Amino acid sequence: MELRQLEYFVAVAEEQSFTRAATRLFVVQSAVSAAVKALERDLGVPLLERNSKRVLLTDAGAALLPRARFALDAAREARDAVAEVRGGLSGTLRIGTLTSIRIIDLPAILGEFHRRHPGVLLRTSAAPSGSMGLIEALTDHRLDLAFVSLPGARPPGVRLIDLTESVLDLVVPEDHPLAGADHVPITALAGLDFIDSPVGYGNRSVTDRAFTAAGVPRRVTIEIPDIATGPAHVYHGLGIALLPRFIAAGEPGVAVIPVTGADLVWPLSLAIAGDRTPGAAARALITLLTDVIRNGGRP
Repeated sequence: MELRQLEYFVAVAEEQSFTRAATRLFVVQSAVSAAVKALERDLGVPLLERNSKRVLLTDAGAALLPRARFALDAAREARDAVAEVRGGLSGTLRIGTLTSIRIIDLPAILGEFHRRHPGVLLRTSAAPSGSMGLIEALTDHRLDLAFVSLPGARPPGVRLIDLTESVLDLVVPEDHPLAGADHVPITALAGLDFIDSPVGYGNRSVTDRAFTAAGVPRRVTIEIPDIATGPAHVYHGLGIALLPRFIAAGEPGVAVIPVTGADLVWPLSLAIAGDRTPGAAARALITLLTDVIRNGGRP
């Protein structure tokens, strides 16, 4: 049994596809198939069930998966220890991000990390289902770290490092009847057509919780995956929206109004899987992030 075989098996199990696993590993699909078949021969049992749509774990594969991850984590920690002694980090750091994360300057932070640790390959990805999709990928060990927005009770299986927060403001067209108000109570928003993110996104969770707590009905008529486009949707008359202040402030053609009588705080956190110790590269990024937050957002 080789570490490479375990790595390929884990990739196929997590991606549920030999093709996607090969893309993730930067190898040809035949190499992945050959490694998994060799592992199955070594163990004497089938580990995966293959069909035309996806690849599923057998009972033996499900039993092996957490142990394979543990072995790969141990090997990674050994490589990290040697790399730190030699004075340089290496490997791949898989980071989950939100579709719009302008509340912090993530490109600047990752750029500074790359200058400090050029041997680490950074891979970033977003999830179509928002923060909850990122949490799922994190707990499945498909990500090492994830930027998430999780208002309310924290989900099991993860640890969160709180980074910063914003307030959701009401955004309406500048000719809307509410546009001239200094503030708007949440009770005045009943029955209006809203633009919002899909369920699973942090800002959607904040808004849904606020309206439920206030006992105010709300109708979402358009769902958008990228909240950065929210002001444009509002400007073109498709509805009104509650958007983080860092998204809406200064956008032309819309009015931004504080909402009273509701908890509309949108938090941003860094999530870490609770059942594994972050590797050296992940720890280095965590240290950089906390330093950036202490320095007012400057790397």
